[in-house]
Amino acid sequence: MAGEVLVETEGQIGVVRINRPEASNALNQAAMQRLAVALQQLDDDPGIRCLLLLGSERAFATGADVAELVDASLLDIRQRTPAARWEQLDRLCKPLVAAVCGYALGAGCELVLACDIVVAAETARFGHPDLTLGVIPGAGGTQRLTRLLGKARAMDLILTGRVITARDALALGLVSRVVPRENCEQDARAICRELCQRPPLALQAAKEAIRKAYELPLGEGLAYERQLYTMLFGTDDQKEGMRAFLEKRPPVFVGR
Repeated sequence: MAGEVLVETEGQIGVVRINRPEASNALNQAAMQRLAVALQQLDDDPGIRCLLLLGSERAFATGADVAELVDASLLDIRQRTPAARWEQLDRLCKPLVAAVCGYALGAGCELVLACDIVVAAETARFGHPDLTLGVIPGAGGTQRLTRLLGKARAMDLILTGRVITARDALALGLVSRVVPRENCEQDARAICRELCQRPPLALQAAKEAIRKAYELPLGEGLAYERQLYTMLFGTDDQKEGMRAFLEKRPPVFVGR
């Protein structure tokens, strides 16, 4: 199981790579569990400020492992707890950056939706072909995609199962940036290094406020934003950032 998900650190960046080349990086139960645990452990590590999720050049992740599911009964599916793994991703506090070089399909596309910043190679492809297997997206695809793209576009992508290019994904707002394939991972790493220079508590507060924008009515969202904004005035990093600005020097943020 450990070999299917590789974990390393690069300074303050926690790097997790999906590594199932024999299955085109399909997410079986073991890999999904290891992925969620690895990201949570890095999120809990005070020495880590940013998380980076990688696949391979051919496939970021190509959905659930059909070989594992084809003979599953209704009881089997009910007794499994994949939803808990996806909920762990929703609770990550630190920024989660993804570099997508190849196919991100089905659960792989849902994994993209769970990330905060997505750098896509020009060769990346995205889609939800779940209906061709007799099922629907089951890890948030129908909900997150609709909130992100709107009803018409979500209906189009999910009901037809068509696969779109990285440029189409950028136009729809599914990814953050599109870069040449050879630059994909290094550009994602550069973003992570940049985020590591930001004040960690403010970074996490910004992520939380943006995430709440999808869940709360506008009035409640504005109040929540103001609450987080006010809270940050109790941090050392707020004092450092503003003093550094007035003193015309680079700030040094410590996460307090």
